This record gives sequence, C-alpha cells and structure tokens, in this order.
Amino acid sequence: MSKNRFGDPAFLIKLSKAQMPFGKYKGLLLIDLPEPYVVWFSQKVFPKGEFGDMMGVLYEIKANGLEYLFDPLRETPRKGRK
Repeated sequence: MSKNRFGDPAFLIKLSKAQMPFGKYKGLLLIDLPEPYVVWFSQKVFPKGEFGDMMGVLYEIKANGLEYLFDPLRETPRKGRK
C-alpha cells in the first residue's frame, strides 16, 4: 500500500461502498468478495493507486478475521449477523 490507510475512517467508509470494477465479481461490493479470491488476488500483486490500496486493506482485514469491522458501515446488514 502506498499509504497507511487502515486507520483512516474516511478511507474505510469509502472501501465499504466500493464495488469490484471488473471480472467475475464485477459490481459486487469489495467487502463482500470471497476471502479465497482476495487471497488469490493478493498473490498476483495489487495494482497501484486507490483500488490497489483498497484491495490491500481488504486483504489484511479478511486475512485477520476482522470483517465485522464493516458491519456498522453496511447499508443492509449481513445475513446471520446481529
């Protein structure tokens, strides 16, 4: 990542609303991407720029089991969560 954006609330809010711009999961919220896909994507090297920064932060969140951090930022709650 080009900057430490993990602790930036505005960046995390933006990440929570960002959609995958291409591929099999085009249009899906980044935070809803399956963890195996995010891990696979990380092995291919994240692109430069904001999208790469978002994917890098998303990888760290998913790899460390911190997806619940996005729950308060979701417009519609995830099924199976309180």
